[in-house]
Amino acid sequence: MRLRRATAAMARPRTSRARLAWLNRASTMIGTTLDLERTARELADYTVPQLADGAAVDLLESVLRGEGGARWTEARPPATRAVAVSSLKELEDLEPDEVGTPSVHPHTVLSLHCLREREPVLIGRMSRDDYERVAPSPSAAAKLRAAGVHSYMAVPLIARGVLLGVADFIRAPGSPPFTEADVELAMQLASQAAVSIDNARLYGREREHVLSLQRSLLPRGTPKTPGLEVFTHYTPSPDPSGVGGDWFDVVALPGGRTALVVGDVMGHGLPAAATMGRLRTVGRTLLSLDIAPERVLARLDLAVRDLEDDQTATCLCAVYDPATASCTIAGAGHMPPLLVSADGTATRVEVPTGAPLGSGVIPYDPVAVPVPAGSRLMLYTDGLVKTREGDLDAQLGRLLEAAPTLMDRLLDSRDPASLPLGDAARLDESVLLVAAAEDPRPDADVCVWSLPPDGTAASVARNLVADRLARWGLEELADVAELIVSELVGNALRYGNGPGQLRLLRHDRLTLEVSDTGPDLPRIQRADLSDEGGRGLQLINMLSRNWGSCRTSVGKVVWVEQDIPASLAPDAP
Repeated sequence: MRLRRATAAMARPRTSRARLAWLNRASTMIGTTLDLERTARELADYTVPQLADGAAVDLLESVLRGEGGARWTEARPPATRAVAVSSLKELEDLEPDEVGTPSVHPHTVLSLHCLREREPVLIGRMSRDDYERVAPSPSAAAKLRAAGVHSYMAVPLIARGVLLGVADFIRAPGSPPFTEADVELAMQLASQAAVSIDNARLYGREREHVLSLQRSLLPRGTPKTPGLEVFTHYTPSPDPSGVGGDWFDVVALPGGRTALVVGDVMGHGLPAAATMGRLRTVGRTLLSLDIAPERVLARLDLAVRDLEDDQTATCLCAVYDPATASCTIAGAGHMPPLLVSADGTATRVEVPTGAPLGSGVIPYDPVAVPVPAGSRLMLYTDGLVKTREGDLDAQLGRLLEAAPTLMDRLLDSRDPASLPLGDAARLDESVLLVAAAEDPRPDADVCVWSLPPDGTAASVARNLVADRLARWGLEELADVAELIVSELVGNALRYGNGPGQLRLLRHDRLTLEVSDTGPDLPRIQRADLSDEGGRGLQLINMLSRNWGSCRTSVGKVVWVEQDIPASLAPDAP
């Protein structure tokens, strides 16, 4: 044991040239990453055994949260946390503060004095009372005495005027006491290491800011829509510079349809996150006006080109219709979606690639994909498959093989904690969205009828609505519903070349929808007392909870929502 300690002591830098060389080497050994806690461990490990027989690094809690130095008061000193401990094997039985736990010391402890005064502390030869002033507990003090620890030194960690924490060092038998020269050397090393620790703090704070911004711009929840159960998962990048522009959205559309959107802004950092927020907002607005994915992407392309920043983005937009159990999908340079059938067979959906948003190459071509009950549609961003190693096509193949298992894990646990795709090698953030088609209810919640294109359409529509509401036990809504559907059909006959389809949806609310081929969207008009018309939409606006219109590939649909009393809701006891 003595020989080992003597060898360690002999390895310590003694001459000025040796000390300078040792400090120069520290710049390559400490701060190899922008991980704050790892940098602290590198500092502790580098000093043992060449400077001390044992070392510990405590950082302020505020620093670990990415903030600056905490305010110091005599009544309440700043909280610190043990981050790193290193020692010779002979000193492993000592009791320093356990890594990861708060550093709890009496106010007379010397490391606390070092923090308060921002000055080093040196005890060349420790007396009996000194052990109580150094150790975090009486039992730790007793072990220090039993191990023969005889010298103590503590130095503050300060960078750019910000107090970050404290590093303390001990020497045991076989090593000479600390001297003023050792204090000077430790201060220079602490100054270098503190800059690396502060860089990690600032970098971590920037990453948290970007993550907070990104999470605030992403949906906090997904709406419950007919015939579809949707699960989403966002995984931030392990590299702070990889955070930025991935997004997803789930939008409830008229007639029980559901829009599923996944996109990725090309770039990282705050600019990409800000652009992502803009595109998501624009996308939701466009989807409320148009339910054709290809036209939504075309308008998003114009919106991206209109941004001040020269950025592009990929996007995949799908609209699920429970009446036809199918999805209409259009893509703008995005990864292809995957479809897993009820029997577990996974296939890649061949969507025309399209140019990225902002490139100005339009139009986009849609594709209709059957999504029967029991099947699952998976949309994702390239961060799920892009790694530092491996071919992208090979990773896509692995994802296709793993898709059934991955979807089962997400649906069962709601959290794909361990992705079977070499997660440790991921480069980028990722978004995963899984939409599971549900079995239709025995009494279908979505009904679709074709209406005659003549004057009998209103009467037919009223009878269909009244009969269906009676079967649903919603007779008390029938009078208002019949009045609304009469007005919608009348407007379609007068302004829309005749009605097309009538759709009735019972979900959280009752929704009536009438389609036609007319090009103009309806709007409420001002009607004078002497006018014979122009009050239909005013009446609908008064009788309904909400109403609106949106374009389709052949014209438009006009929809109206009514509240369903709680006692008549489908799931009411």
